[in-house]
Amino acid sequence: MTTVLIADDQPLQRFGFRMLLESQDDMTVVGEATGGTEAARMTAELRPDVVLMDVRMPGLDGIEATRRIVAAGHRTRVLILTTFDLDEYAYAGLRAGASGFLVKDAQPEELLSGIRAVATGDAVVAPSLTRRLLDAYVHHLPAAGAVTADGSSTDPRLASLTDREREILTVMGQGWTNTEIAERLHLAESTVKTHVGRILAKTGSRDRVQAVILAYDTKLVKPS
Repeated sequence: MTTVLIADDQPLQRFGFRMLLESQDDMTVVGEATGGTEAARMTAELRPDVVLMDVRMPGLDGIEATRRIVAAGHRTRVLILTTFDLDEYAYAGLRAGASGFLVKDAQPEELLSGIRAVATGDAVVAPSLTRRLLDAYVHHLPAAGAVTADGSSTDPRLASLTDREREILTVMGQGWTNTEIAERLHLAESTVKTHVGRILAKTGSRDRVQAVILAYDTKLVKPS
């Protein structure tokens, strides 16, 4: 059973989400928060698998609430809900540690599959959309670490990666799916998944989206 906390300041929106989620045999809503402060507090108390987090809420917004939830080390995953698919809030939410984002007018089945994916540790942003999002807001990225003469990053987060893992992290940042990586690099898809898992573990990335952000941070990938 996947437990979900709904964080949204609109009562009708919360009601709609609750009705949809509780119609599923594998989901249950454990609480509703009307603002970011309450969302962070309830997450600490209830430890839901997933928080559906609106970004525009009075007081503490969903971005800062996400940052607090992630910083607290909870296993809870945050799924950001935005009005527009490429607004600055979505970008900020990913950088704060959210496992993905969906637009509020997504189809019900998209929301449900997104929650299920996030609950199992996957990321809910299509690779190509992640690339487009980061390209649009690359000017928000912090300065990169030092680079060597050949242009490669010396960022310590990359130090333990093998050449193959660094190559795969680079193409992940370019928006390649696991299937595309397997086909283009002539690897079995199960091998790619193993490499991706090792990349996440070695770099301390919570999920694929965070790994892609790392690829941009360290200049493995540059905006198009």
